[in-house]
Amino acid sequence: MLKLKVVVGSTRPGRAADRVVPWIVGRAEEHSAFDVEVLDLRDWPLPLFAETYQTVGDPLDPCYSDPVVKHWNRRIVEGDVFVFVTPEYNHSIPAVLKNAIDSVFASFGFRNKAAAFVGYSAGVAAGARAIEHLAHVAIEAEMVPLRNTVLLPFVGDAFDEHGKPKNAASETAVSLMLDDLQWWGTTLQTARRLNELQPAAFRKIATTGKRQ
Repeated sequence: MLKLKVVVGSTRPGRAADRVVPWIVGRAEEHSAFDVEVLDLRDWPLPLFAETYQTVGDPLDPCYSDPVVKHWNRRIVEGDVFVFVTPEYNHSIPAVLKNAIDSVFASFGFRNKAAAFVGYSAGVAAGARAIEHLAHVAIEAEMVPLRNTVLLPFVGDAFDEHGKPKNAASETAVSLMLDDLQWWGTTLQTARRLNELQPAAFRKIATTGKRQ
């Protein structure tokens, strides 16, 4: 099975994520391809990103500036595929989510792994602009961002009393997303096992003797 990490990108009180995440996790657990773990950033008090190669130490066995950062990197390295659940703040993602991604430094924990996105908002935008930005961040982190996403506009009225989406299109969207995540996750997992190319930073060190 693929190890799926569901990253909850909002930490503020009263967050709508608490209505969205149980549905996403439930649908993922119903899918035979995934072993699901929720990484709620409320549970990960990561410091503001300030890592350098000096704080990391040996890039082959990073120590980092704070034990929680090392633990976070290890948890990300364990993952095969990722689903990021995010609201939209000022046309982008929450700072805490960007910080969590930035903190995966030197371990290359996201590298060559598929990432899917669930966006929501109180209005009509449904987090689409946040996801567009997040896809760019994912590419820079060497993830493989998937096209098919789940978008939930007017999230306060998106679910019934049983936690099911009122709009049938949401169920279709999550099915498409999870099927894509399985295909890409399996394909990339196979490629990593067969012949994974070293990160460019390591290849540069081998060639020039210098870090980026």
